[in-house]
Amino acid sequence: MVALSRAQRPNILFGYDGTEENESALRWAVEESRLRELDLVMCHCWHWPYPPGHVDAAVEAIVQRAGENLLREGARKARDLRPGGKVSTLLRREPVTETLVDESDDAELIVVGSHERYRLLNASTAVQLPARTHRPVIAVRGGGAPRGLIVAGVDGSAGGDAALGFAIEEAALRGFDLRVVYGAWEPGAVPDFELPLFTDKDRLFEVRTAMLDEAVRPWRRRYPEVAVRVSLLLERPREALLAAAADADLLVVGDRGAGGLDPLLLGATSSAMLHHAPCAVAIVPQPRPAA
Repeated sequence: MVALSRAQRPNILFGYDGTEENESALRWAVEESRLRELDLVMCHCWHWPYPPGHVDAAVEAIVQRAGENLLREGARKARDLRPGGKVSTLLRREPVTETLVDESDDAELIVVGSHERYRLLNASTAVQLPARTHRPVIAVRGGGAPRGLIVAGVDGSAGGDAALGFAIEEAALRGFDLRVVYGAWEPGAVPDFELPLFTDKDRLFEVRTAMLDEAVRPWRRRYPEVAVRVSLLLERPREALLAAAADADLLVVGDRGAGGLDPLLLGATSSAMLHHAPCAVAIVPQPRPAA
């Protein structure tokens, strides 16, 4: 097993809802806890399905007990998947996103389930959580046999570098290959002094290749065991990443790229990956500035 070259927080936080779609996320969360040798904390949020003015205490207790039973069954499945691993549970009342943010201080990362493509609502936990937490969030959809590939999207920003670091770490832990993708055709997200590059594609390719090599070099030195392939494409980031994700187990992107403005929102590319990528998607936050 690969030993990471940094200290980790003590647990993997997993949002569990007991649905069939959530089973793939359960397996992913358990595997993360095994590979990283961390505890797994499973969190389930129950809810009263009627307006606040129509609460029946006796029925509410039944709904809460149903949540307890569901969480207990999920924890049993997790222990079956990783015998001997430490699994603890948290039962909270909704809202889900706020609960996971509040509980994430000790989490190395957060795992949640995600609906299939084109069914993901903007108000869903998979969309809201990455914009509000300071921990990496993996939204898991689908299952199937591993393909042995992780794709990282980079763009020269701090968020892109954080995504690259997380991706190569995942690749090292899992024994997967890493493909680093830079969709460099983004004239709307660059400072004015770089706009002339987009009138000379050869020069644009040269400048962005140097930028990409500089970004990848230190991570290659840190994880020499990972097979890294670099792809610089004169395409929009969204198209380049979605095409690369077709063969991947995991797509890793920053929470917002070089053009990100509002710190409370995901970047357009990150949001598009959550909605449309065919594989699991990890959203990695930018490093927080020192106090």
